[in-house]
Amino acid sequence: MPATSSPHTPQPAGTAPPGEVVLEARDLVKTFTTGRGGLSRTRVSSVDGISLSLRAGESLGIVGESGCGKSTLARMLVGLEVPDLGSISYRGHDVTAARRGDRRLLRRGVQMVFQDPYTSLDPRMTVLEIVGEPLTASRTGTRAWRRERVAELLSLVGLAPDLMERYPHQFSGGQRQRIGIARALALEPEVLVCDEPVSALDVSVQAQVVNVLRDLQRRLGVTLLFIAHDLSVVRHVADRVAVMYLGRIAEIGPTATVYEAPAHPYTQALLSASPVVDRARRGRMAARIVLDGDPPSPTSPPPGCRFHTRCRMARDDCRTDVPSLRRPSEAQERARLAACHHAEDALTRLEDVFGPA
Repeated sequence: MPATSSPHTPQPAGTAPPGEVVLEARDLVKTFTTGRGGLSRTRVSSVDGISLSLRAGESLGIVGESGCGKSTLARMLVGLEVPDLGSISYRGHDVTAARRGDRRLLRRGVQMVFQDPYTSLDPRMTVLEIVGEPLTASRTGTRAWRRERVAELLSLVGLAPDLMERYPHQFSGGQRQRIGIARALALEPEVLVCDEPVSALDVSVQAQVVNVLRDLQRRLGVTLLFIAHDLSVVRHVADRVAVMYLGRIAEIGPTATVYEAPAHPYTQALLSASPVVDRARRGRMAARIVLDGDPPSPTSPPPGCRFHTRCRMARDDCRTDVPSLRRPSEAQERARLAACHHAEDALTRLEDVFGPA
């Protein structure tokens, strides 16, 4: 990008037409080893065979219990972790086995907003240095141009440009997260991977940050992958939602479909546990589904369907056969997939207990 003395006018983040796949993961596997050798070393399965795609301009939410592999998946998608198996492609280019130049393309096109705004910003750097660091590292523009670009990015996320000489400790948590978002936008990425960006913030501040992200998506055309524990936040943000359980995707589909008629027993239990102040607006999942037992250890996941140890519908085939993602029934729309041998029965039981959608 050539240097210029005038402020840079924000442009849509990327040239891919709406609906075109910009980021795709296929059969990703990632395990970690704990311990220091000998018999104490243990392999932990974090992500096990996940495939998904992100289309230009959409927002995909990822939900699931702590430890299910959401953050590991996010870090692989931005290149911070290398998958043991599988591939990641950006704009059709396989970046997992790519040369340095292609990996640089991924870094420019896919950026990350981290979970904790208190630890993701260097306390020794000013806001000008933090937000401008990607521009400096990529040798983009002159120093004067970078200063103007930082001022523009701060305005874009709702912060006054005259704050750029301050340090992170002089800001609130919500303001720090806005600074992190501004840094992620510095190189005009097509995709923002947001790893629980509001979980460390107060509820009122969460809404502000979520609204900033939605506004940026509308204005810049950026694609969002949004990870969160709060199901109500994901419902507000995402066009599609993927539900993860113990390293695998249990269900994925349009947000309205998954929330109103979940086909996987785990999704049904997860949604029933989501707190809602106005229970009259909760809809079909007003009753609480209580799961039996504890989540299995990722060091020794159960065979077959990994949810069968806690599932109220588990049968013999669930204990031996790994379910693939498929449409719950021929009557269901093609866009929704569930990894359950008995998803049709799960939907029928949902109607028996909670009534039709």
